[in-house]
Amino acid sequence: MSSPFRGIFAVVETPLDADGQLDTESLKREVAFCIKAGAHGIVFPVLGSEFQYLSDRERQMLVEVALTEAAGTIPAVVGVAGNSPAIAAEHAAHANQHHADAVIALPPAGASPTEIRAYYQAISDAARLPVFIQNTAPGMSPAFLTQLLKDIEHVQYVKEEATPSAHNISNIIKNTGDECLGVFGGAWGRWMMSELHRGAHGFMPSVEVVDVHVQIWNAFQAGDEARARQIYNQLLPFVNLTFLLGLKLCKEVLVRRGVLQTAKMRLPGDFAFDEEDYLELDTILADIQPLFRV
Repeated sequence: MSSPFRGIFAVVETPLDADGQLDTESLKREVAFCIKAGAHGIVFPVLGSEFQYLSDRERQMLVEVALTEAAGTIPAVVGVAGNSPAIAAEHAAHANQHHADAVIALPPAGASPTEIRAYYQAISDAARLPVFIQNTAPGMSPAFLTQLLKDIEHVQYVKEEATPSAHNISNIIKNTGDECLGVFGGAWGRWMMSELHRGAHGFMPSVEVVDVHVQIWNAFQAGDEARARQIYNQLLPFVNLTFLLGLKLCKEVLVRRGVLQTAKMRLPGDFAFDEEDYLELDTILADIQPLFRV
């Protein structure tokens, strides 16, 4: 890697066909969509990809499809989280074998600090690639994250989503120095402008409106904060609706944009949108559709 990762890295969804089976052709279209939309990288499979509802075999097969489609065009960060160091290390080694650019992992739920340290050490040893720590609720403290960054060789990045994420980003950047190559925001970019001001090095939003996130990033990096904030404000109603309706909304938009066949979920408890949900989505999309670039 010649320079640190920067920019908008889109979290790719797991597509299903009308029968609820994995849809690899739609996955290929998603990666191509990201490239055309100007994304600076892709991330797959993570929470936004429903990874916890995929078998290990399915995860690895889909990772191979996504990496082949990206084919070095943009960086690919592979999700390797597991319920134990052994499971995560297996996925990390697979990512290395298939030429991922980096890996990312949540810690196991309920793990102690000692167990978390051993977990990321196992991932680092197996991947031999840059490692992103995904920090989400309830979250690890900035001080503990800083220690992991300093102590474990390939742990070099953080995706920070634990509340208050913007303050956590400030803390990590202030305290890690050269030990941290980048702190990325998440949460669909809900606090993107504040996090940009605090020095965030990138973001990992879901894929369905990645071209809009790219425009916010590009405007801010070009020094046009007024334009960045204008686009951000235009996008916020969609982000808020996503927090209300969840990942199925992301898939619904990808269906409308011709990328996925269906909005079917692996996530248990899938529910049908009602007429008011669709009306709200129609109204919001009408406002942001002029920003679409693909």
